[in-house]
Amino acid sequence: MADRMVPATPLLRPKNPHFSSGPCAKRPGFSLDALEGAALGRSHRAKEPKAKLAEVITRSRDILGMPADWRLGIVPASDTGAIEMALWSMLGARPVDVLAFESFSEAWATDIVKQLKLPDARVLSAPYGALPDLTAIDFTHDVVLAWNGTTSGVRFVNGDFIASDRAGLVFADATSAAFAMDLPWDKLDVVTWSWQKVLGGEAGHGMLALSPRAVARLLDYKPAWPLPKIFRLTSGGKLIEGIFAGETINTPSMLCVEDALDGLRWAAGLGLPGLIARSEANLATVAHWVEGNPRVKFLAEDPASRSCTSICLVIAAAWFTALAPEMQAKAAKAVAALLETQGVALDAGSYRDAPPGLRIWGGATVEQEDIAALLPWIDYAIDTTAAAF
Repeated sequence: MADRMVPATPLLRPKNPHFSSGPCAKRPGFSLDALEGAALGRSHRAKEPKAKLAEVITRSRDILGMPADWRLGIVPASDTGAIEMALWSMLGARPVDVLAFESFSEAWATDIVKQLKLPDARVLSAPYGALPDLTAIDFTHDVVLAWNGTTSGVRFVNGDFIASDRAGLVFADATSAAFAMDLPWDKLDVVTWSWQKVLGGEAGHGMLALSPRAVARLLDYKPAWPLPKIFRLTSGGKLIEGIFAGETINTPSMLCVEDALDGLRWAAGLGLPGLIARSEANLATVAHWVEGNPRVKFLAEDPASRSCTSICLVIAAAWFTALAPEMQAKAAKAVAALLETQGVALDAGSYRDAPPGLRIWGGATVEQEDIAALLPWIDYAIDTTAAAF
């Protein structure tokens, strides 16, 4: 153990220490008073509760600028439920390319290859911090990707790599991208997200958006495997339109619905450009701090593809890089634990499958001044932890 000086404790603290990547920080100024209008103790099929569910759909469409001919519905089991519903309902009609470059996209690859066992599936992989070779994608195939790597901090810059005349469908898990990044709707066919990410809603509900091409697939193609009720989007050869009008497949939490509406009303006041600007400002603040800092670096090496929401960092201090891998994992956890003990960053450790480091949520509900106040504490935590290793 090296003899190191005790670092000075930073003077400022974040006013809000919530930097979790899901459920994420509530919108600025949130209090439980915002939930007083919740339709508790009511059937979600009654007029008022159903209207609230429909309002979530309408407000989400409006803020995101979704094309008028797309359908948007609320489905069970968060973003995972939404993307799984789409994969199991629509894949198999064509070969499929799945881009796997972090834990969730790797999970979709596992579903496609090992659960659905599609014989003509290709997995295009990349290590954490990078994107797969986009020139290798065959757009006569269906394509499955995560628009933003929630556990790797890597995102797609734009949709230019997607063929406009594609024959297959593009499935985009956008759970940590929607409301913080500009999604190219004309290049996508299935888009999913959840309430607990960029708008800081409570968990348990997913959003499923379908282009006309995706709807046509649902109507023209029947998968070879059985679908449980919770995955069914059609009945009698027709789309179950109620799903896209607030009639959820299973019972939703009306408390979570009210919370989602509160976040959407706040977001509407900023508009999508304002939401994106807040997230980008958070990333810029971190990037300015990382530049020239010997303690840390971005997991995503290419600045163009660095996420503005799931900001993933690895520890680059000389004492840390000299450790064996198992000791690096322990040291990174110690740094995150110290930040939590000090009450300046809760749930800021890297995802369990990712390289050891830190993951700082920078979505639109996070204040730039809180990001700025946190960064000296990360320096402090790394320098302090060095004494134990």
